[in-house]
Amino acid sequence: MARPVWSGVITFGLVTVPVRMYAATEDHTTHFHQLQRGTNDRVRNKRINERTGKRVEYDDIVKGYEIAEGEYVTVEPEELAEIAPGKSQVIDVSGFVEAAEIDPVHYVRAYYLSPSGDQYGKPYELLRAALAESEKTGIATFVMHSKEYLVALRAGEEALTLHTLHWADEVRDPREELPELPSRERSGSKELKTAQQLVESMSIPFRPEEYTDTYEDRVRALIEAKANGEEVTPAEGPPEATNVVDLSEALNRSIERARSGKPEPRRRSGTKAGSGSKARSGSKAGSGSKGRGAGKGRSTPRKGPALTELSKDELYQRATEQGVKGRSKMSRKQLLEALDGSREAA
Repeated sequence: MARPVWSGVITFGLVTVPVRMYAATEDHTTHFHQLQRGTNDRVRNKRINERTGKRVEYDDIVKGYEIAEGEYVTVEPEELAEIAPGKSQVIDVSGFVEAAEIDPVHYVRAYYLSPSGDQYGKPYELLRAALAESEKTGIATFVMHSKEYLVALRAGEEALTLHTLHWADEVRDPREELPELPSRERSGSKELKTAQQLVESMSIPFRPEEYTDTYEDRVRALIEAKANGEEVTPAEGPPEATNVVDLSEALNRSIERARSGKPEPRRRSGTKAGSGSKARSGSKAGSGSKGRGAGKGRSTPRKGPALTELSKDELYQRATEQGVKGRSKMSRKQLLEALDGSREAA
């Protein structure tokens, strides 16, 4: 059961709803410790006084704002809390807007809200249902950890969700930040119509569970391979940029591919796909991790494109899943033959 990161009340009009707030997401990134090269010695960060070189205890640290070189105004945590009396416990809804009015660039982080007790369930559900029926989003402010947030309050299927937002002066203007922006595409142009057809042909329902973090999978595979003393196959380079002259052809071929449902290999910029450096053998570092697929046996071949249409990197992933021995030293042709053999044996 998750622990609340904040508790207080939502106020809209004359209605007050006590709530608790919980983080709606979690990070699945593989985290590493810092070690001194050539050893297993951890490297630690310490709080050091810049002038004396002596260590400083956490309780002796205060916030300081530099008003001139070497001159600071210090502020205590209690002083920051005092300038927002009572506000730190209130999500103050100032109005309701259409969800589409909020540019996604403003969204920062998501939280779930729950009623603070059974007795507050009715006003909580009333607010959630009202937002769902009206398809509106509440705009509010509140203070957490001595920082004020602009937030969007939305109705989920089961619970209210709160999204922290960037303030207007935190969002950069692309016209000022980007060095080169093309002129607007002429409405009704042949290429624009073709591009719109491509968008329509590739339109799908959003199912987030169908997407996985392949980089994280490769990081965990790298750790396992190095723990077993195996060589590592580097990833291929990114696809080549589409030539402006070939743009119409590329769009039309993309539409045909989308309609047929058959993937077409993309041209990739050249990278050396040679073997990686040999790692030292050792105990399995990844055996106790919570990575996806940890502890599972060999997987069965997946349905999808033919093996001959896959890149070497994709073939290597299949070989890893099926436990093909010696895969780290195989060429693309050898990977194809090994996977064909394992499929026939299955």
